[in-house]
Amino acid sequence: MQTNQLRRNHPNTKRMIVARGGKRGKTSGRGGKGQSARAGNKRRPEWRDIIKQLPKLRGRGVNQHKSIQDKPAIVNVGLLEELFAAGDSISPVILVEKFVIKTVSGKIPVVKILGDGELTKKFVITGCFVSASAKTKIEKVGGSVASAAKPTMVKNPGPKDLTVVVPKVKSEKTEKKPAKKVEKKTEKDTETKTAKKSEKVESTEKKVAKK
Repeated sequence: MQTNQLRRNHPNTKRMIVARGGKRGKTSGRGGKGQSARAGNKRRPEWRDIIKQLPKLRGRGVNQHKSIQDKPAIVNVGLLEELFAAGDSISPVILVEKFVIKTVSGKIPVVKILGDGELTKKFVITGCFVSASAKTKIEKVGGSVASAAKPTMVKNPGPKDLTVVVPKVKSEKTEKKPAKKVEKKTEKDTETKTAKKSEKVESTEKKVAKK
């Protein structure tokens, strides 16, 4: 074997860039002319551009730091000084009646009183959350603040929680049937039964003897 006769087991294979015969001739598997025939043809689909135009909603709300709890209606001490007289009692119901705050979907919102403004009148505040600065101002004038209860979520009763009350129906009195009397077997009954059996046996023996 000569050196010029040596052949590689795995010769190099070149990628067909343009069509010059072979299995994939002419368009070389790239279709017709135009944008689709060029190298690096990676067009974005139209639906992807539509999706990219939609705004993203991250987290619990529109942004991540938005609270899921309802914000309380804020009332400052200076506004109470203008609207109320000395010695008046203030509560969320009274604030709604005097149009200081508005109801939210027909319900009275949670109220918080802040310490912005000056206070010279004495008030009795109940059912409202009060900041530390507002509390000091109210108590300094001689007023009082009753601690408001924290709002609690009421669970909707499910099918298991509901208790169905069934009215009791008076049952009609049924007539009791008299119990059957069980006759006790006595010695006389047993003697009569044995006598009858013996008579039958004797009659059968006589019939057999006659035959």
